[in-house]
Amino acid sequence: MSRVLIIEDELPMRTVLGDLLASEGHRVLTAANGADGLERAIAEQPDLILLDVMMPRLDGFTLAQELRRLGRAMPILMLTAKGQVDDRVRGLDAGADDYLVKPFSGDELLARVRALLRRFQRGVATPTVLRLGEVEVDFARLEARRAGQPLHLTAKEFALLRLLAETPGEPVTRERFLDVVWGVNAFPTTRTVDTHLASLRAKVEPDPNRPRFLKTVHGVGYRLELAASFEPGSETAENLEGGKA
Repeated sequence: MSRVLIIEDELPMRTVLGDLLASEGHRVLTAANGADGLERAIAEQPDLILLDVMMPRLDGFTLAQELRRLGRAMPILMLTAKGQVDDRVRGLDAGADDYLVKPFSGDELLARVRALLRRFQRGVATPTVLRLGEVEVDFARLEARRAGQPLHLTAKEFALLRLLAETPGEPVTRERFLDVVWGVNAFPTTRTVDTHLASLRAKVEPDPNRPRFLKTVHGVGYRLELAASFEPGSETAENLEGGKA
């Protein structure tokens, strides 16, 4: 299930887009202006953004440029009534991955969403081996060891670690943990995430009361400290020591 953020100031359009995407099984997030959209894109890290151009507080061109400046690589599909060639060029130069001129058909929109998600997902490197001090986690085999001895992790704990390892150093919100690890139909609470992270810390941290690797981002969620290292495959481990705190 992909998470799609709709940044659109017109409520009827947000509603139509949201219903269309939900019918395809996507998890829909929304923002009614550019400033709120930028804040939510950074916090939620959606899999794709549908972005209007003409909006209050922050226009779509500026928003896309800011996301790219911050290193956010999620695909952006611009939706706008501005269909001139120079407008499309400006949108793509600002950081958009595709550009769809209003009015458009729902089928075409969904086709472009599917294409962008496929393209992006092929480019995401998911680590297969994660090392946290004396703990080694093999995601391919779903095995873990601590100081060479078998370490039991639940399926949920493997999934939590994998999600953190996909974006080391960046915060993952509790809501994203719920969406990805539990699924939209499970109806857990954000407290569920905290409980599972506490259990995971007890297993992988040298001192769970002073976590070195699984850091709390207050008011947001958690992040994987860059002192960890991972292997994207059979390559030599990428050493991330010395990253920011």
